Amino acid sequence: MRKLIGTNLKTIEIMKGARTLVVDCANVHAGENILVVTDTNMPPTIYETLAAVAREQGANVTIAIMSPRGRHGQEPPEMVAASMKKADVIFTPVSRSITHTSAAKNALKAGARAVMMSEFTEGMMVSGGIKANFLEVKPIIEKVAQHLKAASVARVTSPKGTNLTMNIKDRGVRALTGVVHDKGSFAPVPTLEACTSPLEGTTQGVIVCDASVSGLPGVGIVKEPIVVTVKDGLMTEIKGGEEARILRDTLESTHDPNVYNIAELGIGLNPECVMVGMHLEDEGVFGTIHIGIGSNITWGGKVKAATHMDLIMWRPRLELDGKVILEDHELRI
Repeated sequence: MRKLIGTNLKTIEIMKGARTLVVDCANVHAGENILVVTDTNMPPTIYETLAAVAREQGANVTIAIMSPRGRHGQEPPEMVAASMKKADVIFTPVSRSITHTSAAKNALKAGARAVMMSEFTEGMMVSGGIKANFLEVKPIIEKVAQHLKAASVARVTSPKGTNLTMNIKDRGVRALTGVVHDKGSFAPVPTLEACTSPLEGTTQGVIVCDASVSGLPGVGIVKEPIVVTVKDGLMTEIKGGEEARILRDTLESTHDPNVYNIAELGIGLNPECVMVGMHLEDEGVFGTIHIGIGSNITWGGKVKAATHMDLIMWRPRLELDGKVILEDHELRI
């Protein structure tokens, strides 16, 4: 491993973030096999500090550097996927997400613990969501997930016009706490959220994305709301300004009808996250809701799509079986 950039304040702060990820989030211990999956677009300081802290814990560390994926949700190379299945703990500081891939699903099934770090920057290692007390927030996220698990019908509305209903009865639910101490657990960090996947074909209504589009290169925070019509679980129309056009063009370019699937209902629950136009930072902003589109296999769904993105909205109201549990960025549980 080449020498880390000098002993300056930035390096020290990045090391603090790495210790949060390695020690608090992943509970890495001596003798474990750690795989850091990254790509050539990522700053070496990020994957090198992760590797250095993991070595401090006495773990065996391998760094796999691949070519950047063309889009979020694209599978990593076969050699990387095979290595993921053999790891005890995986960290993925990558420029394009590999969270919603068969490679990640198979690694988790084999017992790996995974900390997903899509689009991570040096700044995200120092400030924002990484500063949350993950262990302290964990029980709140788990409680919200319990409410999702017990519900049959979810309805999301917002002041800008979102009005969406979906069937979530007996669907997979995730409490993404940032803590992956158990085999087969994963967490996209620093987003902290409770999420589920609606039954395919059941989501109806309108999504108005007025905060950010997570996973769509070149957009981030939206300047003009994106209005999406949904019928029988699929996006049927995308209206708005330039950002809506980029979304339409990007989805069309995949030549995959599954990218229009309504894949996820997620509730951001990290009190330290800030809306900055970065994938995992934006999704975690406390009290926001994101509607995922594309792949839903991460939650046990049936749809494997060419990509996965999230449409995030401000000031949502969430009802579960008619009971309000979130409104004006406040939980009511």
